[in-house]
Amino acid sequence: MSIAERLRSRGLSPKKRFGQNFLVDVSASRAIAEAATTPPGGTVLEIGPGLGALTRPLLERAGKIVAIERDRDLVPLLSAELEAPIAEGRVSIIEADALAVDWAAELVGPRPHVIAGNLPYQITGALLERATGLADRVDRAVFMVQAEVAERLIAPPGSKAYGALTVFVQAAFDVKRLLTVRGGAFYPRPDVDSAVVVLAPHRPARAAETEAFREAVRAAFGARRKTLRNAWRGLYGWSKDELEARAGEAGISLDLRGETLAVEDFARIAAMKG
Repeated sequence: MSIAERLRSRGLSPKKRFGQNFLVDVSASRAIAEAATTPPGGTVLEIGPGLGALTRPLLERAGKIVAIERDRDLVPLLSAELEAPIAEGRVSIIEADALAVDWAAELVGPRPHVIAGNLPYQITGALLERATGLADRVDRAVFMVQAEVAERLIAPPGSKAYGALTVFVQAAFDVKRLLTVRGGAFYPRPDVDSAVVVLAPHRPARAAETEAFREAVRAAFGARRKTLRNAWRGLYGWSKDELEARAGEAGISLDLRGETLAVEDFARIAAMKG
């Protein structure tokens, strides 16, 4: 049965409040699964398995899958359809909001440790932030996101899409776009295209995401059209003269805008806080 038929057979329909757009393109599912399980084996934490479109191809290559699904109506369907691998201990399903689960505690088992999933648009930023915080504990992350978000994640300094999210994610991960997935690959069909991105942790990270680092990034992009001289006014409680001196030591011109700075530039100004 199609996903629409499977849902209707249980008196269900996609929930807008959960941002449910189920992946129905088999080739896209297999491409994501292959990216998440190369080399084969390991443990995959899957965010939002839905009806298992990605879970099944993951099972062909992963050693263990921990799937987090918040929709209580879908968990029984998925559990019934994956009864055998659940009994074998290869799959476990957690009924919960992914943001309320300790991902690190669930990523136990054979390596590589991978996070994968089709991220709901409403909480994409929060989920990416969670993944970034675990960059030193995982080997890879493979996410389906809206195409516009993917553009932001891979954007270079100075480009229109480059922003705070770009800096935070690129500080921890090397980001590559794997493929574009058109709206017709989903049920129901969304109004926008999506893209799959592969995040490989930097070892070591390009910048430590300290509070000082976050403060400098947010201030720079919170006043995107302003020069750093104005956007960073009062940064860390520095006076105007102290900001000039510290920026000079960091090799940063305050006549620039924040969107022109690389990750390492933000790291150097943050290090000046002492």
